[in-house]
Amino acid sequence: MTQDQAEANPVRTEVRGRILEITLDRPKANAIDAATSKALGEAFLQLQDDAGLSVGIITGGGPRFFSAGWDLKAAAEGEAPDADQGIGGFAGLTEYWGLTKPVIAAVNGLALGGGFELALAADMIVASQTAEFALTEASIGLIADSGGVIRLPRRLPRAIAMEMIMTARRVTPQELERWGLVNKVVPVDQLMAEARALAERIAANAPLSLQAIKEIDRATEGQSEAQAFATMRQAHLAAYRRVYNSQDAAEGLAALAEKRAPVWKGR
Repeated sequence: MTQDQAEANPVRTEVRGRILEITLDRPKANAIDAATSKALGEAFLQLQDDAGLSVGIITGGGPRFFSAGWDLKAAAEGEAPDADQGIGGFAGLTEYWGLTKPVIAAVNGLALGGGFELALAADMIVASQTAEFALTEASIGLIADSGGVIRLPRRLPRAIAMEMIMTARRVTPQELERWGLVNKVVPVDQLMAEARALAERIAANAPLSLQAIKEIDRATEGQSEAQAFATMRQAHLAAYRRVYNSQDAAEGLAALAEKRAPVWKGR
């Protein structure tokens, strides 16, 4: 793909069974302006709205960058930080609260600033050995306000997160794997195979169950165990309410009894 083609179509999608692969491809650094955020949001909306899809993978095109984050060239040309980013906020995912399907970030290279925030907004991260992560905003007089300053201290020990945010230092995927933020680190030529294998293991399970798991996790974040149980039992959590009386629940039990693979309908 040429740079002109990438500018015209910076986001590609490909359906592989029940998996939607989303590729951010804006040479040279996969930087994200408002138009690209909107295009990413539309791709995640496709994942949400298609009953035949269970899980998404977001990755970067090209050999060096997952994403360098906010497009500073667009900013220099007048795009405001609070420009309309579309349905999912910056990068189409960082504020997509209505997305009920899991997303894997397959981080192929540098994930800097908003690129790291995009990865943090995913449910799981698989990273190549060549990846690096940093929230660089403080080094240019900004803050990581598309999720970085909120999500990172919730995912890492606070002191480690504060150090990363306040020093803007780059960290390796191996370090984040030790802290439990990255699920797996693999050679770059194995990255997509590993991400697809994880996605296939997820997609083998009941679609409504997957949605209910994410729904409950999001609804109970930050609550005590007792509060979380109360929220789960009493709140109107649509996917959770549907699970036990669903056709898929009946199919799962029948398949278990008959020692066969279940055939999910998503209802």
